Order: sequence, then C-alpha cells, then structure tokens
Amino acid sequence: MLKFSNFLFTESREPASDARVIRECLEEAKLCDELGVEVIWLAEHHFDGNCAYVDPTTFAAAVLAATKRVKVGFAVAQVSLHHPMRLAEQIALLDNLGEGRLIVGLGRGTAYNVYEYQGYGIDWQEAHARYAEAEAIMLKAWTSPEGVTHKGQFWDIHAPRLRPDCFTKPHPAVIRAASSEEGALHLAQRGLPFMMNVQSIEVTRQRLAAYRTALAEAGHDEAQVARCMAESWVWRNVVVAETDAEAERIGVPAFEAMQEQRRVMRERVYAEQGIRMVKETVPPARVQVETALIHGSPATVAAKMAEIDRTGVGGVICSFRLGPMPAEVANESIRLFMTRVAPEFQPRRAAAAE
Repeated sequence: MLKFSNFLFTESREPASDARVIRECLEEAKLCDELGVEVIWLAEHHFDGNCAYVDPTTFAAAVLAATKRVKVGFAVAQVSLHHPMRLAEQIALLDNLGEGRLIVGLGRGTAYNVYEYQGYGIDWQEAHARYAEAEAIMLKAWTSPEGVTHKGQFWDIHAPRLRPDCFTKPHPAVIRAASSEEGALHLAQRGLPFMMNVQSIEVTRQRLAAYRTALAEAGHDEAQVARCMAESWVWRNVVVAETDAEAERIGVPAFEAMQEQRRVMRERVYAEQGIRMVKETVPPARVQVETALIHGSPATVAAKMAEIDRTGVGGVICSFRLGPMPAEVANESIRLFMTRVAPEFQPRRAAAAE
C-alpha cells in the first residue's frame, strides 16, 4: 500500500528570484493536489536560499488555502529554533485551517548548517536537548485543558489552555525524523513511526527490518507494528522523463548542482570560523547520484519504487524539483510520475484494502 508524496524543497539561487520561486512552489502544490499526490512535505532552512519559502508553518497556511485534498506535512519543523508554545499555537491554527490535513513532522534542526543556529542565537550543541524539551511542552499544550506549567532547562512556562483548540483530537498527526538507525530504533521502542533520510536501497532494507524487529521486541503487537510501518516514510530524489537517457540528461546535472549549492555555505563558514558540525570522511549516500537519485523512464522509476515497496514501508517522500531545475521540467516529471508510475501500485492498494 505504498503512498507517494512530494517534498517541496525548492532552492532560490539569488534574492532576486525569491518571489518567483515562492510563487512556483505554490503552483507546484496545486498541481500535486490535482494529480492525487498523498502529501506535500515542507522543509525549514534559513539564510542560504536552499529552501525558498524558509518557514513551513507560514507557507503551510498558503498551501492549505490553495488546495482541497492533499495533506500538508513538515519534513521537518526545526523545533530547536522555535519557542514551543508559539509553535504549538501555530500548528493548532494550521490544523483548523486544513480541517485535519496537517502532518506535524518534528526534528531537532539541521545536523549540517551551523549558521542556522547562529542566526537564531542558539548553541547548536543544545539542539537535541532543546528539541526533546520542546516536544514534551507542545504535546502537553495540545492535550492539557488546564494549561501548561513547565520549568525546565530552557523554558519556564505558566500558560492557560492553548487556543485555538486542535481540530484533530487529541492533536494533529505527529511524526519524527530519524537520520540514523539508532534514532529509528529509539522511536521503535516508543511505538512511533518515523521519516528516514536519503539512503541506499540496501541500507533502507536493513534499517526497516531492524525497526520492525525492535517494535516487536518492545512488546508492540502485530497491529501496532503494521501501523508504524504503514505510517513511516523514506526519502528519495526523483526525476521521470520519457526515456532513461532524457531523465539522466536533465536529472543528474540538477542533482549535482543542488548538492554543490548546499555545500558552499557550510564550507564558507568552516573557512571563516573553523566550525563543522559533521565530519565526513567519505561522501554520504544523500549526495551520491547512485544512491540518492532515482531517475529514468516511467518503467524504470516504477521498478525502483517496487524495490522500496517490498521493504514494507508506507510511503516515499519524492523530491522532484532539484537545484536549479526549471519549474516546468519538475512539473512534467510530477505528471509523468503520477499518471504512469503511481498507477502501477494501485492494484496493491486495492488488494490491501479488501
């Protein structure tokens, strides 16, 4: 029962392009709604143009207003950069605007871009602790009719009941990001679904198998294991064209340019400040064409999606517009995917529903 979604994570290479790219993002969201995409995922990144609309909570309001059916999710909201009560309040409003179409993806924040923390005056080494404390506050704010009283490491809060009340009870659907196997297994212990970052198909198989095993070993019954698998997602960059050769021609240069764009600011900060959040001795899977990019004709891409389907995961987060790729090229890729790849999986969906 594989679901397909679009990660709307579009770069703007210079400030003069920002307004145009933001408009194009909204048009892409409307196209996805028309074509039957399951979820539009929104990112959060700051100061570098790698995510044109920057703020997923603000942009989600525009997407929800412009669409009718598609769900809107965060992949992810960088919780460590926000005041938890303010973020909980914004999400409650979005849940009402979308009448339950919101999926709240939560994470600590970037593991790579130190300047995002510096720009908000936050020590990046506090990110995980801030995230854990903030998540607990948000969950209490959404569910506690008597309000929130909290005294912790980062926040001292005494607030009445949060308003508006959530549309979804007890609160909007929440999913967490896990960039490592350790993180995925920790969520398995809690009986929670997760979002996996870009990995090779081999690592994807291994990690999902370990996650499924950990769910069972933690005492979760077969129904809960099935729910967690069905609500978990893996991420891939995807380019579809009429032929394999055409997909390679348009997809590989765009993917490589995207990776270079994301690397430049980190390297500039390292040269100026000597700060690097992650030391990588070999290029990770997320930046290599062979492991991070699915590209080809509809038949080729469908075969790759079938490999993912066999892992048992619930859905694929597809990034269609890569780097400097023009909007019209990405939109055609989305059309081909939804009209000639996604239908190949409909019999599986029908069989699963019977």
